[in-house]
Amino acid sequence: MTQLLRTLVVFSLLLFGWPLWATAQQTVYTINGRVTDKATGEGIPFASIALKGKTSGTTSDADGRYSLKITQLSDSLLVLSLGYRTGSYPLLKQASQTIDAQLTSAATRLQEVKVYAKGGDPAYRVMREVVGRRDQFNPAQLQAYQYDSYTKIEAYINNFAQKRKNNKGPGPLGRLLGKLPAIIDENGKPAVPVFISETFSNFYARINPEKTKEYVLKSHVTGVGVTDGGLIAQLTGASFQQYNFYRNALYILQKDIPSPLGSQWETVYTFRLKDTVALNNAICYAIEFTPKRASDLAFTGTVLIDTLHMALAQIDARVDKRANINFVDELHIEQDWETTASGLRFPTQTQVTIDTDEPAPRAPGALIRFFTFASNIIENKPKELTFYDPSIELADDYKETDTAFWQSVRPNSLSPDELRAMRVVDSVRNVPFVKVAGEIIKLGVIGYKPLGKWNVELGPILNSYASNNVEGHRFRLGLRTTTGFSKKWLLSGYVAYGTQDEQIKYSANIEYILSRKPWTVIGVKRSYDLERVGVSADNIGNNSLFAAYSRFGNIRRPYFQEENLVYFRREMGRGFTQTLALRTRSFEPLFPFAFQPQQHDDDQTIRSTYQTTELISETRFAPDEVILQNDNVRVSTGAVRKPIFTLRYTLGVRNVLDGDFTYHRIALGMKHSFRMGCWVEPIIHLGWALSPLRFLIHYSIHPLATSRRFT
Repeated sequence: MTQLLRTLVVFSLLLFGWPLWATAQQTVYTINGRVTDKATGEGIPFASIALKGKTSGTTSDADGRYSLKITQLSDSLLVLSLGYRTGSYPLLKQASQTIDAQLTSAATRLQEVKVYAKGGDPAYRVMREVVGRRDQFNPAQLQAYQYDSYTKIEAYINNFAQKRKNNKGPGPLGRLLGKLPAIIDENGKPAVPVFISETFSNFYARINPEKTKEYVLKSHVTGVGVTDGGLIAQLTGASFQQYNFYRNALYILQKDIPSPLGSQWETVYTFRLKDTVALNNAICYAIEFTPKRASDLAFTGTVLIDTLHMALAQIDARVDKRANINFVDELHIEQDWETTASGLRFPTQTQVTIDTDEPAPRAPGALIRFFTFASNIIENKPKELTFYDPSIELADDYKETDTAFWQSVRPNSLSPDELRAMRVVDSVRNVPFVKVAGEIIKLGVIGYKPLGKWNVELGPILNSYASNNVEGHRFRLGLRTTTGFSKKWLLSGYVAYGTQDEQIKYSANIEYILSRKPWTVIGVKRSYDLERVGVSADNIGNNSLFAAYSRFGNIRRPYFQEENLVYFRREMGRGFTQTLALRTRSFEPLFPFAFQPQQHDDDQTIRSTYQTTELISETRFAPDEVILQNDNVRVSTGAVRKPIFTLRYTLGVRNVLDGDFTYHRIALGMKHSFRMGCWVEPIIHLGWALSPLRFLIHYSIHPLATSRRFT
């Protein structure tokens, strides 16, 4: 009996274990590579890759890359794409192999034949179904989402080696650039890398109310004229790389470009069903779309639609120079969409390429690439509203990275060209000429020049010199401290001198940071300088370029002003910033001006100068504004969707700190950029003020209560 039991056990193991053993021994073969155009070297998107005589296959992504895993090999791999000759490549019997396919363009072109079903091209039926299901798959329908984001940005100088007229060689600048280390771009021409960055961050979004936050974990920046500064790290993250084709329009380069899946799909675009292809184990419609009018600001490209769900799977969209985007020769977006746990679609991989137009004939151009990859997507777990402020934040150790870390977070290993570009950019930035050019660029953008170990910066350079009819040649020296001096105290000021009026002007400002989150500061300021009627800081705001320009030429109605200011400013949350201030100002005109005090004043002497004492309360509401903050520097990137409102109430107090007038002034301002698609998008500034004597403000820049004015 024991012997029989043993026999049954062995027989059972052989009977039921054999299939499992056989399966375990089955080899999985991996084939990967890239499909490119043999003439240009450019990746071919959506190419079909299949095993000869088998049913297994896949398609290339937006960059032409593919990966295929199979359990049975064939003798060759077939690569097909519309407009190219079919490529056949022998396969080796090994577990992993790389086959880079180079396809040759078809030598002959057949005349286009269009076959339509009843009711027109069947693409319209598909697109009508896709647009009808937008809400079902649009990630904007989520309450909230978050993901890990990897972002890479590359910038190159190109088109500098082209010949000039009469078959002459490149110009002086082209020859100089030709001597720099370079790589070969996709068109087979040299390109000099000048900037490369990698950023890894956690990105959070909440739909109602609409809030986003990016927490930058690691960042590495290499480029000409830039360093690993916090401001650059915040600009190179995922916050500025959000593209959702399920929206009605995509906001790119300050333009609203209609989406081929948006509500205007049939009005703006023409569609044509091109083919059906396999993508990630799904069969997709390949549909071409073009603008109905070539000059419209709209995309041209191909979209892949999942035939089972009628949902977006992949898109390749371009905008060329006919759309008339300033300084842009071509804009190219390639995007992969995947299904999330909730059944929605999410853009997991996006590449944006911007080829800039040459500013002058035969001048060098620029090529910029943005690549983003989203992973570990978590849905419908919104954070508290306070969590999303500030909208961009840096980790304390965001600069501390190494090669092993970046290799672990990159979605795919970098191509040989990208690795070479990272090495070359370090060589380029150390060339003496490029070093000087980089410092000039940095000085022009930032406006301040660091003074070595002193922990101070010289600037703004833009205000260093001016020439006008009152001061003659005006020279100004300005300084401000950096975080090396203090992370709490901010000192700044300037001294100016005019060769004609021989007057010394000055300004000194001391600011103390009470809190960085929320941002809270207290400060004092004292200044004495030449001003002009109607061009004070209250009128022109923080426009430094216009303020510097206003110092040149013929200054009408000039006056000297001594100002003393004490202020407290705090972020109150949700876009609110509150400022309280006490200010005294003097008015010492250099043009004929006089006024007589109020009749009930004991002193009825006609005066030519006056002084005001003001209590100021200013509330600023900017719910859509993104603030970049690095150490003691804060920079606004502006608002995109919602306007910025400013409400200021000023109370003039008489007989306090020598104030001569009592008055009330209320000013309400609004700044908003109206997004109008392919139309011109104006930035509207609206202002409204209430004052007891607005007529007198227009003439004498300040309310004079019921006093009489003589000029």
